[in-house]
Amino acid sequence: MVSDKAPEINKEDVEILYESKYANLYKLHYGTEGKFYYDASRRKKDDLAVVKHGEDFKNMIPDAVSCFVILKGEGEPVLLLSREFRYVTGQFITGVPAGLIDEEDKGAESPVLLAAKRELFEETGIDPDEAKGDVLKIVNPLVFSTPGFTDESNALVCAVINTNGRELKLTQEGAVGKEIFSGFVRVNKDEAMKMLKDGTDDRGVYYSVYTWMSLMYFVSGMWE
Repeated sequence: MVSDKAPEINKEDVEILYESKYANLYKLHYGTEGKFYYDASRRKKDDLAVVKHGEDFKNMIPDAVSCFVILKGEGEPVLLLSREFRYVTGQFITGVPAGLIDEEDKGAESPVLLAAKRELFEETGIDPDEAKGDVLKIVNPLVFSTPGFTDESNALVCAVINTNGRELKLTQEGAVGKEIFSGFVRVNKDEAMKMLKDGTDDRGVYYSVYTWMSLMYFVSGMWE
């Protein structure tokens, strides 16, 4: 179908099929012919992306934050990645520090940066410090992961960490809940290019779209 008019879906058009603390499934009814679309979401019914319109949609807070961590010192810069067990894949996936934006974050001046700082410290032990030459900035305020299936969204944040004259004590001991980590991976530009060309990490394992974004952002030099 080709059309310049989008179906308008409001709260009363959303049918709850399943709701839990972290995952929900909805049936989105639209049109006059009994048409519907499924929506898997972290959000509750009244906060779904589909029921937000105009400025409400443009100003929505993402579900989570993903961090591109670049260590910059005397040698060549490296992208810091980690191995995290992702239950739905059954694999340790090479990825970026990431985590949900909590309800208490949403009242902050920048919920995204507040959540990013917390997740970085929990998953890497790094506490970005502007006085030491570190830079923490938003790359993109919200990107959808797979909008053909879910309204899950992430903000993208870049943390450039100055390692000159400084000993970083990287640790994954701050991980909470069901998170399981298995060490860090430092990737220089050539290694990042190889991962991009191969479509897998150094073990031949596929990675997430957010890892691909971090690799592209790193090799492009956009972080400089």
